[in-house]
This record gives sequence, structure tokens and C-alpha cells, in this order.
Amino acid sequence: MFSIPAVASAIMLSSLPLLWLPIIPERNGILLLLATALALAGFLGHVRWVRYLVLCLLFLSWSLLAARQMLDALADVGQKPLTAQVKVTRSDGEKRHELQIVKLNQHYLFPAPGVVLRNSVLPEPVCEGQIWQMTLRLRPVHAQLNEGSFDGQRYALSQLLPFNGSVQNASLLSDRCNLRGKWLQRAKNATAHLPWQGVIIALGFGERIDVSDDVKKIMRDTGTAHLMAISGLHIALAGGIGWLFARALQFCLPTFLIGYRFPLLMSFSIALFYTWLSGMNPPAVRTLVGMGIWMVLRLSGRKWPSWEVLLCCVAGIVFSEPLAILAESLWLSALAVCGLIFWYQWVPLPRMGIHRWFRPFIDLLYLQTGVTLLLIPLQVVLFHGVSLTSLAANLFAVPLITFVSVPLILAGMVFGELPGIGEWIWSLADKSLAGVFALLANLPQGWREVDRRYQFLAFIAWWAVIVWRGGFWRSSPSAVTAVLLLMIFPFWRKPAINSWAVHMLDVGHGLAVVIEREGKALLYDTGNAWPGGDAARTVIIPWLKWRNLQPEQVIVSHEHLDHIGGLKSLKQQWPVLSIRSPLHWEGHEPCFRGQQWQWQNIQFDVLWPPEEHEGKGNNRSCVVKVSKGGFSLLLSGDMEASAELAMLRGRWQVVQADVLQVPHHGSRTSSSGPLLRAVSGSVALASTSRYNAWRLPSPKIIDHYRKYGYQWYDTAQSGQLTIEIKGDKWQISGFREQILPRWYHQWFGVTRDNG
Repeated sequence: MFSIPAVASAIMLSSLPLLWLPIIPERNGILLLLATALALAGFLGHVRWVRYLVLCLLFLSWSLLAARQMLDALADVGQKPLTAQVKVTRSDGEKRHELQIVKLNQHYLFPAPGVVLRNSVLPEPVCEGQIWQMTLRLRPVHAQLNEGSFDGQRYALSQLLPFNGSVQNASLLSDRCNLRGKWLQRAKNATAHLPWQGVIIALGFGERIDVSDDVKKIMRDTGTAHLMAISGLHIALAGGIGWLFARALQFCLPTFLIGYRFPLLMSFSIALFYTWLSGMNPPAVRTLVGMGIWMVLRLSGRKWPSWEVLLCCVAGIVFSEPLAILAESLWLSALAVCGLIFWYQWVPLPRMGIHRWFRPFIDLLYLQTGVTLLLIPLQVVLFHGVSLTSLAANLFAVPLITFVSVPLILAGMVFGELPGIGEWIWSLADKSLAGVFALLANLPQGWREVDRRYQFLAFIAWWAVIVWRGGFWRSSPSAVTAVLLLMIFPFWRKPAINSWAVHMLDVGHGLAVVIEREGKALLYDTGNAWPGGDAARTVIIPWLKWRNLQPEQVIVSHEHLDHIGGLKSLKQQWPVLSIRSPLHWEGHEPCFRGQQWQWQNIQFDVLWPPEEHEGKGNNRSCVVKVSKGGFSLLLSGDMEASAELAMLRGRWQVVQADVLQVPHHGSRTSSSGPLLRAVSGSVALASTSRYNAWRLPSPKIIDHYRKYGYQWYDTAQSGQLTIEIKGDKWQISGFREQILPRWYHQWFGVTRDNG
């Protein structure tokens, strides 16, 4: 009734809504959709287009049920600890562990939900395959949400790891490690003395936790990160080795036993083994499913077009795991293969009189050129940049890693226990990696960050190939020109006159407010810092660059780390940045009561502290009123009640504002009644973090604001908060609710949980 490609197309079309649906229907709604599909099949099944509609509705119901099952699991977890039987699926042996909840309340769970434990030291040595009885406090995944930033919640759901957890009690039920865990530990022990152990373990077992930040930076800058883990390429290589082994074995068999099926089955078996070595991580399993579908298509005896094979493989992956549609790794792999098929069919390599010894190098250059050009759009969207050296880097990194390093690592894993031989193989693998990375490190700096204006222009390679092969540059020059103008439209589009915006970024516990006008930016505070990083590097700088904003000034409210943590990184990125603060630090302009200035025709008035104020910390926060036209905003830092009252003495009128930045993240030590009455605003914005140690914002403070007529917004609930001002009109929007409402961006779990 239906062809296989038609079924695959229906699966893909029915899975795409999971990318953009704001909510997932309840189970009753999904069952109603399923019943509608069956009713259509029963009454109008003879109509061809109805049959395809029914097929799409059935697969849509399947996808929605998978998402609903995940959401129901997240909703069932309350604030109380629970006791469960868990299985260790991945561990660094120290503090980070991935678990599956096998049994809860004497009931087995299927599918078993995944949990990530961080900074958790267990009472016994940990390895994969162990069974533990644990008392856990589970927290549904929650991530910071800002425009253009890494989407942690979507990633966690695509990896089937919806929970983070902390251990309150743990007892070992079975200390038996699985074979992979023992194998991994032996490989770590054998390579402990080697400089490139982290990359060896990543390529052999898919464990990238020991890969240093410097190595990751080299891989990102050179566009070779895809090679440094068990990826589709390496699983396909393992399958190829299995195929070659089977073909060699067939030389020893009688003629009547030689056929094409045995090599295919051997190829899949070796790929399955290598996937198991990776810990059955989702990307590797998806590759294996794709290989299995390809093998079945080959065994059918029909010659399948490459586009249909790709469609069937991706559809099979998505059908077996509907949430895989959220995985960026799946899109990268699928579009890479799509790009190669497109490249080979639309830009065929011309037949030239090239010596056969040089032909492989020409083929590799041709292939890598196509991949580099056609994957630029995905690089821009996912990574906000392109590598200018990726073509040169991959020309030598792909063959060396694929055909030298990985086979040596596999040999080390098989023969590593043999005295002398194992050590020699591991040493060769380490030296091969050292050579590859030495070449990569010596390449010119090739990473170029780009902003969101390039999202459409990044498709110019695809567009150019289509125009050239289709002859549209001759037959439809006006259409070609129109498309090009649309691609470059963001570059000459100017912002609306008399408009500006205020953004409270979601930086966790801390504060970072960006005031934007005509491509320029002014910051009020710079977020938190921690060992090895800060909010500026992870959130603020990428956000400013993605939006093509040039920061000119920073106002630092006070010296606490959660407000000044990113200042050093911002100053390194933009050395000419001017800084205002009440700290009397070298290079800082003063920020004291009575000072006024204008920036981009926006008025800034400092209301606190007086220059003679001797206090420090929260009560010395630089309080600034920002106003233009009919809109005003009061930025209050971390000031507490005593400073609020002191600021108000004799100055009630000047503090009036439409929007108040909630002081001290909603602590009960701030936001006094006199301040709220004096400001007389309509909206309160709080920069808060879910699961913070101080349980901020206080529920009493939220009720306090609502009592005084304020609408309450906070970054923990809404993610990034944006106020767009045009003349006298302004509108506020939150990332979760308005900017990018998606079902996987929801606040999972209980309605209000900051403990």
C-alpha cells in the first residue's frame, strides 16, 4: 500500500513538530488524535491522500507520546527524596556518574530514566554495570536560556538524561562491573603515562571527560571536533573493517558459500561491538540503527537511490527514538551526508588525466571541499562561527585519525594485555595523535566568529551550485539577484528610529543587564565567576557578538563576585571599554549620587550612594535610573533596606520608574515597602537562579511586590527577559513564554522550586 520512502517521509514530517511545538498535548488529547486517524482510515481509507494523512497522524501520535512520556516522568518528581535501584551506565570513577533508574517503589521502569550525578563521591569504588540502592534527590533538568546560547534543556532531553541528582544515601547491591567497564579501566591504566591519554580514551570508548580545554579549543578552531569521539565515521570504519575481514575469509571458502550477505552481517556485527564500546551513547546507537537499516535495504536486493537510503536511515532513527529529532548531532550527521550526496550529484568531479597515485588525494580534496562549503549554515547556527582552516586541517586529520590512530587504538584495546606488544601499540597510537595535533596547532588561527546576520548568507554555497547547475543565472537573472538581496538584507537593515531595548540576561545567580541602542551596548553588572570560567565568557560575550553589539560602557554596582565576575573577560575582549563604579578602583570612573550623563540619547542619573558613604558591599551598590521619553528603569544592584530608606530621604519623586530591577535577587533583606511605593512601578525584574543555595527569590518578597501592584518576572522562570521600547510604548517578553516558547524549554517539575 505504501512504499518504504513514503513511510519514511511520513515519519520525518510527523517528527518535525517536536522542534517547534510550544506545548505537548496531554495523553487524552494524543489518544483523541489517534482515534481520529483510525476513524479516517475506516471511513475514507480508499482515498489516497487520506491514507497518507492517516499515516502522518499515526506517526505524529507516536512522537507526541514519546515527548509526553518524558514530560510525565519530569512532572512525577517532587521535592522529597526517593529511594530507587539504579544501574551505573557511565562514570569517571570519581565524582561524575550517569545512572539509570531501574526500579522505583518495587516497580521496574521502562524506559529507565537517566540521571546525572555531579560532585558526588560514593562510598565504594564506582564502575559501569554496578547496581546500587540509592536515596536520591532528583531535580528536573533546568538550564539558562538566552538567545543564541547553548540550549542545555534541549540537549539533556535529546540525550535521554532528564534529571540531575544528589545522593543522600547509597549502598552497593552488586559490585560486578560490566565487561566494558573493566575494559575501560584496563585501557586507562595502560595509558596513564601517555600525554594523549584523554584523546585515546575518547576515540576508543567515547569518554571525552579527560580531554583538556586546550585540545578542545584546537579541535574547534580547526573544525576537527567531529573526529575526536566515537562518531558515525568511526563506527562506519569499524563496519568497513568487519566487511574486509569477511571478504578475506571468503577466499578460504568454497565458491557456493561466497555471497554478499555474509560481509554485510559481519560489518554490522563489528559496528555493533564498537557501539557497545562507546557505552551505547545515543549518537553511536543512532549511527548503528542507520547502519542496520542500510544493511536491510542492501539485503533486499534492490538498488536504492542514495537520497532514499538517507531518508530511510534518518527516519528509522527518529522512529526508534523520537526525541532524537532534538539532537544537534543527528542534524549535523544527516546534513553532512545530505551535503555530500548533493555535492557529488550536482558538482561531479570532472574526469581528468590524473595519475592513479594522485587520484585518492584529489578525491579527498574534492570530498572535503564539499563538506566544508555545504556545512557552513549549520556551523553558523550551532556554533556561531566558521573555521577558515577546517579544509586544510581535515585533509590530513581525517585520514590520519581514521586510518592510523583509530586502528592503533583498537589494536591496543585488543592486544593491550600482551607484554611488550601492548605497550608498543599504545605508544604508537599516542605518537600518531601527537603528530596530528602538532600539525593542527601550527595551522594559522582560523576560527572566525560571526553574528546572526550571516544566517541566510551562509547558504550561498548551496544557492550558487543550484544557480550554476540550473542555468538560472542566464534564464532568471532577476530572481537570482532577488535571492542574493534577501540573503544580505540583514546587513543593510537599520534599527527602527527612536527604539531601544533592555535585556536582563539569564546568568544564573548574579546580574547582567544590557541596554541596547543602534548597535551599541551598555552593561550594568557582569554576572558571576567560578574556578575556570565566568558569566562573561559563557553567556555575555557570545550573546553580544551574536547580536552584533559593540559594548561601550560597563556600570559595576558593587564589588561582590556575582556582579563583577565577568568584568575581566569583558575588558580583555574589548580593552577600550569604559567602566563606572563606586569602588574608587584605578581606571574606573566614579558612580555616585548626583552624577548624570547621556549615552545614545538615553539619560542616566545616579541616585545612590553618596560619595562620602563609607559602607561596602550591598549597601554601596550604585543605583542608576535609566530613562528616555516615556519609559524609565531603576537599576538597584544589591542594595538592602537600610540603604533604600537612606536613598529615599527627601528624594521620593526622583526614584519613580516604570520598571524596577529587584534588589538583591529577591532577598527578604531588600525591597522594603517605602521603596516599592516610591518607585510606583508596574513591573519588577529579578535576576535569579533555580536551585540556588539561598532559596532566592523569597516567596514572601514575590507576594510583597504583587501586593503593591507589580507584575513579577525573574530569569529563573522566564530565562532572558527583554523590554523593547519604541517611543512611549514598551513591551516585555521572556524567553520561555514569548521569545522562543518550546515544550522543551518549560520549567519542569514543581511550579516554584529554588531550593
